[in-house]
Amino acid sequence: MFYDRTRFRVAAGRGGDGALSFRREKHVPKGGPDGGDGGPGGSVVLVADPDLRDLSSFRSRRRFAGGRGGHGRGQDKHGAAGAGVELHVPVGTQVLDEQGEVIADLAHPGARTVIARGGAGGRGNRRFATPRRQAPRFAELGRSGEEREVELHLKLLADAALVGLPNAGKSSLLRRISNAKPKVADYPFTTLQPVLGTVDAPDGRQLVVADVPGLIEGAAQGAGLGHEFLAHLERARLLVHVIDAAAGDPADQFRAIDGELAEYGAGLEQRLQVVVLNKVDLLPSPPSLQLSDDRIVEVFALSCATGEGVEEFKRRLFNLVPAEDSAPSEPALADFLVYRPQRRGAPFRIFRTDRGYRVVGTASEEDLRAAGVKPDEQVEYE
Repeated sequence: MFYDRTRFRVAAGRGGDGALSFRREKHVPKGGPDGGDGGPGGSVVLVADPDLRDLSSFRSRRRFAGGRGGHGRGQDKHGAAGAGVELHVPVGTQVLDEQGEVIADLAHPGARTVIARGGAGGRGNRRFATPRRQAPRFAELGRSGEEREVELHLKLLADAALVGLPNAGKSSLLRRISNAKPKVADYPFTTLQPVLGTVDAPDGRQLVVADVPGLIEGAAQGAGLGHEFLAHLERARLLVHVIDAAAGDPADQFRAIDGELAEYGAGLEQRLQVVVLNKVDLLPSPPSLQLSDDRIVEVFALSCATGEGVEEFKRRLFNLVPAEDSAPSEPALADFLVYRPQRRGAPFRIFRTDRGYRVVGTASEEDLRAAGVKPDEQVEYE
């Protein structure tokens, strides 16, 4: 099964606590403060991996957490950084927050974004020493890491995408021209999930072609299987409109799907198209498309059943796919966006003292428990 959407929770690691320590050596009865800083908590990072094709690796896990930073120690020893979590996702993955807003778009191989940043480590008491306060008896606790729920949406990155009504022959065409082996049968909605195939040219060039489930009227509003799969067409540089030439007027079939593309938007109504009139073996004479449209760059009549005209279409496809620099762009999004969310709640800092804890700012009981403060311990507020 093809997984193009998933939702899970991420929690970055808490920073380690700073050390409350004083130098204690022979013949040095009153050594100064030497408490080291705590290490930062581990962050949760997403990385675009070109070897992945869908989001199925997330189907069994619903939470990912970074490690806590190590605590500081005496002799000015700092804590180690917490273990980070690096999650690999397919190229073309968008990250949405709890409100459904896109916060990152990993559109290129190797793109990275931090979706939960680890908490800062607490400062040891050595950091608070001043000429007027030479023996600070407090050290800072590490801060909490960011925590949130995110949703991933995968938009396929393909050079060309096959579109059309159900049972038009899209899967048969993909089997003929590429290394993909989608299911083929003589009934509508044989294809239930998008399929990617690689088309090879004799000179070594390659194209990635996507077979998207068949669309019906009303797909842009959620009818049939088309609503969620229309998003996979957004990044295709060329649409290959497959029409069953033996099932009625090709122009009417073209208008039906073209209307759904226009209603969905996202620039699909302006995308260049190649029209394939399939199943010519069932017709007594070659079909024709009585339609004038500047977006149609070429029309092919072929038969996926007999192979007639398929090789010519495959050869021409390499010249018809627009160059990458002329591909449709999404101006609202950069190659990838780095999201730096705000920390939850009002700012506060918690310090450990030789008598208990001291809070600067406003901290809730939940914040104190998360910092490791026990109910019976003394807490002072400033």
